[in-house]
Amino acid sequence: MTDGMNARELFKSHNSLTYDDLIILPGYIDFGVQEVSLQTRITRDIELSAPLCSSPMDTVTESEMAVQLALLGGIGFIHYNNTIEQQARMVRRVKRYENGFITEPVVLSPKHCISDVDEIRSKHGFSGIPITEDGTLDSKLVGIVTNRDVDFEQDRSTLLGEMMTTDLITAPKGVTLGDANRMLRDSKRGKLPIIDENGRLTALVSRTDIMKNREFPDASKSIDKQLMVGAALSTRPEDRDRLDALVESGVDVVVIDSAQGHSVYQIDMLRHIRSTYPDLQVIAGNVVTQDQCAALIKAGADGIRVGMGPGSICTTQETMAVGRGQAAAVYHCSLHCREQGIPVIADGGIRDIGHIVKALAMGASAVMMGLMFSGTSETPGEYFYQNGVRLKRYRGMASIEAMDVGGSKRYFSEDETVRVAQGVSGMVVDKGPIRNLVPYLCQGLKHAFQDIGVRDMRMLHSILDSGDLCFETRTQSGQREGGVHDMYSYEKPALGTRERVE
Repeated sequence: MTDGMNARELFKSHNSLTYDDLIILPGYIDFGVQEVSLQTRITRDIELSAPLCSSPMDTVTESEMAVQLALLGGIGFIHYNNTIEQQARMVRRVKRYENGFITEPVVLSPKHCISDVDEIRSKHGFSGIPITEDGTLDSKLVGIVTNRDVDFEQDRSTLLGEMMTTDLITAPKGVTLGDANRMLRDSKRGKLPIIDENGRLTALVSRTDIMKNREFPDASKSIDKQLMVGAALSTRPEDRDRLDALVESGVDVVVIDSAQGHSVYQIDMLRHIRSTYPDLQVIAGNVVTQDQCAALIKAGADGIRVGMGPGSICTTQETMAVGRGQAAAVYHCSLHCREQGIPVIADGGIRDIGHIVKALAMGASAVMMGLMFSGTSETPGEYFYQNGVRLKRYRGMASIEAMDVGGSKRYFSEDETVRVAQGVSGMVVDKGPIRNLVPYLCQGLKHAFQDIGVRDMRMLHSILDSGDLCFETRTQSGQREGGVHDMYSYEKPALGTRERVE
């Protein structure tokens, strides 16, 4: 006996279903949750340990997000609302991170105060600061300040020149990472400055970086053992120069970032990339139909990004009356892409673990998220308080604010005198670091796979194709019943934390 409907039956009515419109029926469990693997592909050649990508939005992904997400098994895509040089520099920071050498360390001068160290610690999470003569990398290294130097000093206005350690152990420029690590172990110091022949600081090695391979066994790494990172570019002709700079910086994959990816502009850019950099992995999109997928795959796409208007800050469907329910979009696009051996990234519409599960069950190999990662410590921007709540800004790339600094490239409206916004700006609550969030999401996904009765992504997509994966649609009352209801107050687990709701 078979309950429910398989995916073909579910979508034969051509309803524009969203994730909330359906529920997955359970399968048979004959394995432990620890046996579930989330290994997946986001392009023909790029594999990840976790099916999680961060969106190339200017309030979501820069180098800090990309580094931390790669360490946790996903991958970050750095936005292009910046200059070519700025984006390329962010890519280099990610690529050089796992090498162990911090090539652009934060430095201060002897005339800075302990309060400046406190500010760096609050913003970046570390407090081991090299001290140079004038507080730049262009002057001689004269000392270093660590927690041990400043933690118990009551007067935070004390100059660092009075507190810094001047008895330094350094290594010469050109030292290998292995030798640098051995010097750190032997010296029992936390930081090892690398200096040139003139005594100027060129890099820094941290003891904590030696531990990275043990702490992050699932880190996303390229063949050269560096962290993997993606970057976005537009279809504008000038972004061919951006492409050159990104490739030179070592980018592993680029995503052509268009709101409507089925265009002559994107196809021309794809063909240019294929002819200029045939080995570079390219994700194309955004699309929502099989015809769109077919055109981009034919032009050379290695992965397809699916979604038009489902994002929390996106108003495309409402403003343009064009798009598709995200569950339907992911299913139909994945159906064609799997036949071609091309992975699909479901972009947008993710509010919780269940939505990620449904996206993968529809055939996606990974999800790309903005809202889920917004407000975390690694996102760009400063925290601020409103009505006693700690917040960060979050905006759509088609919001007026983002378009003012380059987001309009994504919507073919860069040169228009009258611009129509397809997104909004807003605020999100502080979610803390993603090192807590991502393991929470991955553990939730493993439990969901176990409930469905599959051990990995390959098996999930296999039963989707065979028709053994069954679904039912949900009424509004069914959706309400499936959530918390009829309570005066309750404690709701939110992204690895607990919050009280009344």
